[in-house]
Amino acid sequence: MLSAAQLKPSAAPDRELVLRRYLEIRADTERLAAPLATEDYVVQAMADASPPKWHLAHVTWFFENFIAAPYARDFSPFHPGYAHLFNSYYETVGTLYPRLQRGLLSRPTVEEVYRYRAHVDRVIADVIDTVGDKCWAEVARRIELGLHHEQQHQELLLTDLKYNFALNPLRPAYKGESDPSGPSAEACPLRWTEFDAGIRLIGYDGRDFAFDNERPRHRVFLEPFRLADRRVTNAEYLAFIDDGGYTRPELWLSEGWKTVRERGWAAPLYWERIDGAWWNMTLSGMRRVDLHEPACHVSYYEADAYARWAGKRLPTEAEWETAAAGAAVEGNFRESGRLHPAPESGAGSFYGDVWEWTSSGYAPYPGFRPLEGSLGEYNGKFMANQYVLRGGSCATPASHVRRTYRNFFYGPDRWQFMGIRLAE
Repeated sequence: MLSAAQLKPSAAPDRELVLRRYLEIRADTERLAAPLATEDYVVQAMADASPPKWHLAHVTWFFENFIAAPYARDFSPFHPGYAHLFNSYYETVGTLYPRLQRGLLSRPTVEEVYRYRAHVDRVIADVIDTVGDKCWAEVARRIELGLHHEQQHQELLLTDLKYNFALNPLRPAYKGESDPSGPSAEACPLRWTEFDAGIRLIGYDGRDFAFDNERPRHRVFLEPFRLADRRVTNAEYLAFIDDGGYTRPELWLSEGWKTVRERGWAAPLYWERIDGAWWNMTLSGMRRVDLHEPACHVSYYEADAYARWAGKRLPTEAEWETAAAGAAVEGNFRESGRLHPAPESGAGSFYGDVWEWTSSGYAPYPGFRPLEGSLGEYNGKFMANQYVLRGGSCATPASHVRRTYRNFFYGPDRWQFMGIRLAE
């Protein structure tokens, strides 16, 4: 990964290093799509998800629009209609194809999308080789942003596929076996780490890459707090269910209780009761719920209700980042091949397996400045009515995660790998 120093305008990043990383991540996306049948590429099972074919084309459009168009020699778009079809939300760039209708596009074909990817890869390789030194630092910065953007879509590709396959009565498997290798060890008893009151620094510290929403580094004051050393397990969440957690309005935020009633929630997403036992859908097909894995696919409303039932609360993102300051960025990430949360070890890991809800609304840090131009639409305009999650998941690439990373989703969302860590 390019360092922050390499990405300063005065620096001259190594072009071979940039190209190698570009090709590696682009190939990684295509490896993730390799197990798919042609029919899988077009399915869009809900509005929040996108078809695999769209993901593959959109990340390519990002490189074509923000790097190839302004910097390539004799640039011409691969197809003039793709700028409309595969623009996600960049209003200052052009028109948008309706998100709800992405799954209605039989054309371009999957083969044509892969040709599009190969074409843009050749153009970007040429830009890396030929762009002048005066522009090179900015090109390298945009490529690094585009690669992290593609890694975001690698995770979305997997989570959207899981949702698509879960709605199929055949419960197809994306990859691997449907049964675990054997019973897992029981999770360690929940322990608590105490933190004193004081002024702490949070946010991007100037090393490696960061999105604009992680900046600037700033001070926060924290009251004394305690944080659990592991995530809430399925066994613990099942106790909440068995105690009538989904039928007790006093445990829920008003909007959460409304959502529970309207959507008929009675368990985490993908849980299904079969012959008296709880099963859940995984990317390897249906399997019994492992009681010692972290509870997963719960919304902010469910996480908040569980915390209230347990007599605790969710941490703020400043508390989470403070607690994670001394922890290595290690855990069960996508590279493990498991693509499912691993049983809780109680080892104090803050990373991987499941994204952890915080109680913090997604808002700008003091002094926040979005990127200049159209790239400023990347994060800033979504800073309303969403909540921050931290830590990465089993579907997140390891090189994409860091302590200051701020993921964000709406309160009812739960198709991502979302879990719970308690605070008090």
